[in-house]
Amino acid sequence: MSASAYDGLAMTGRQLRRVRNNPGLAVLTQLMPVNMLLFFGYVFGSALAVPGREYRSFLVPGLLVARAAGGLMNGMFQAAQDTHRGVKDRFRTMPVSRAAVPLGQAVADLLVTTVGAVPLLLTGLAVGWRIEGSAAGAAGAVGLLLLFRFACTCAGILLGLLSRSEEAAGQLGAASFVLPLLSNAYIPTGNLPGWLRTLAEWNPISAVTTALRDLFGNAPVPEGAAWPVAHPVAGSLAWSLALTAVFLPLAVRRYARAE
Repeated sequence: MSASAYDGLAMTGRQLRRVRNNPGLAVLTQLMPVNMLLFFGYVFGSALAVPGREYRSFLVPGLLVARAAGGLMNGMFQAAQDTHRGVKDRFRTMPVSRAAVPLGQAVADLLVTTVGAVPLLLTGLAVGWRIEGSAAGAAGAVGLLLLFRFACTCAGILLGLLSRSEEAAGQLGAASFVLPLLSNAYIPTGNLPGWLRTLAEWNPISAVTTALRDLFGNAPVPEGAAWPVAHPVAGSLAWSLALTAVFLPLAVRRYARAE
């Protein structure tokens, strides 16, 4: 095993132990999407054009993607915490690969996300959601979801490294909660005003959500939508790869620079 791979595994293990040592926070983070599914599914579902079980099937992919977008907040807060508590400075004095630290954080986050999706999926099955597409389509949907989570985490790590304080990172991360609201994660965008619909459909969350609904067989691709939503799989790949290509090298470079 190369030294860089060993360093990456060591940093991934550190992040996993960090989650293990904060079980209350981990449980709360995993239960939030479940609560949103139950609340939105039974409250909003009675007021929308896709009521009841149909809306809950529509909602589950949106919540999965909104949860994946939460990598922005998690990555930001953890990177800021390590930066402002001196952990990153200690790592810089050690013979550790500079890319291993941000990559280890992103990979560990991906593993936790994969395990943490189980309660939401089980609740979705309990309220009527089903995978109605092919097994290959479902596997593709999971792959797109994890790729998008990785991209969001990379963006969050860079913003956390650039933050002035832990408090600033926490406030900015909390503000990212509005991003799924400006997408088709919770409601269809067809009836939105023109400018707002355009904004929502060019939101990366909308492309990934539409791709999951299509691959899971829960809802067809809407007609007349912007290109990322009209071609959701290609749009999801384009957004995720572009975000990773931009933010991951910048995060590694920022980490490697001494204060």
